[in-house]
Amino acid sequence: MHDLLVKNGAILTMDRHGTQIEKGSVLISEGRIAWCGPEKDQPADGASRELDAGGGLILPGLINSHTHAAMTLLRGLADDLPLETWLTDHIFPAEQNLTAEAVYWGSMLAALEMIRNGVTSFCDMYLFAPQAARAADQAGLRAVIGEVIYDFPSPSYGELENGFALTRELIRNYKDHPRITGAVMPHATYTCSPPLLEKAGQICGDLDADMNIHLAETKVETQGIVEKYGKRPLEHLKGLGLVNNRLWIDHGVDLNHQEIELLAEAGVRVAHCPESNMKLASGVAPLDEMLARGVAVGLGTDGCASNNDLDLLGEMDSCAKLHKAHKLDPTAAPAEKVLSLATSLGGRVFGHDDLGRIEPGALADLIVVDTDTPHMTPMYNPVSQLIYVARGSDVRHTVCHGKVLMQDRKFTELDEAEITAKALEYAVGLRG
Repeated sequence: MHDLLVKNGAILTMDRHGTQIEKGSVLISEGRIAWCGPEKDQPADGASRELDAGGGLILPGLINSHTHAAMTLLRGLADDLPLETWLTDHIFPAEQNLTAEAVYWGSMLAALEMIRNGVTSFCDMYLFAPQAARAADQAGLRAVIGEVIYDFPSPSYGELENGFALTRELIRNYKDHPRITGAVMPHATYTCSPPLLEKAGQICGDLDADMNIHLAETKVETQGIVEKYGKRPLEHLKGLGLVNNRLWIDHGVDLNHQEIELLAEAGVRVAHCPESNMKLASGVAPLDEMLARGVAVGLGTDGCASNNDLDLLGEMDSCAKLHKAHKLDPTAAPAEKVLSLATSLGGRVFGHDDLGRIEPGALADLIVVDTDTPHMTPMYNPVSQLIYVARGSDVRHTVCHGKVLMQDRKFTELDEAEITAKALEYAVGLRG
């Protein structure tokens, strides 16, 4: 018998052909999709557990390509400010009061929010990264996690050499984990010196790991890097030998045509964070141009201090509308393409062709979205309905690696009351 059967729903497979199955079911074994198709053709061997989609939409679990999970503790701490002021005058000072346990409970709070909103995979750059990995593992989520490193002393590891050691240990500890992967995560070109970045690149090569970094987020950043190094941020990284298929950049707002060509040629991946970029007035990333050149682009929420939520369905709505308004073109960022940013294309950003799809052999991460509600009625086009109507509160079931994490909006593995209480307790001391 199989481990899990998800039945009685319309399947959006997000496979290479855009296959949709009107009344389908999915069989899962050992963390992977064993079979999917019309219910009438379902194999007779069955499953030890069944999950009823109730006529809703079955789709891949959503992939959050950039966040800082424990920043749930800083939600609403400093709003309506430009990036540089927000970061240096408010966020960095508050983070000096962080502890390992605070990051653990903040990450657990983020796990609750993501599971409830249908997010099954996330990329996390933050302090006390082993605690974020511990939380992701206990929550049953899939994650790429790295310790943020920069030139000044960290409240997590102290001096820089300790940060490198912590990074190596994290990558090695999770090398064979089925859901958690470690990565090298220098903060940004304006907080990391060339020697730091070169050392980070060396660790990537030595341990076969990805590098994730904030890059080209604002014109102010670009101007500062040009003044300091005589090069734009991406060119600066290229000069250090870091622009390759290990590189995964966050934001990518201030990119020109030549830089987009370079991203495509080098196989660099990008996390697009429209709501955070709007809120901090950072600008609008050239999404259509990157996609036209074949750059792998995923969708990210960024942290809760700059968004201020982890609702990727809401992020998709913002993404589609932002680019239409920005380009004065209603055909920009069409619904099908935006959905792929949080599913199949997001899987490519994570380095997995078997993530973000519902097809035999793919990783068994999927969600069910309830359509039996007034605001989801009628439904002419399920993809458009997901982008322009659905929200995280419409997610009914969440499954990651074949394990049911939420059924009928109730957590199956986590104690919501305990996590919320602990997170509030640790949030109190962060303002000093």
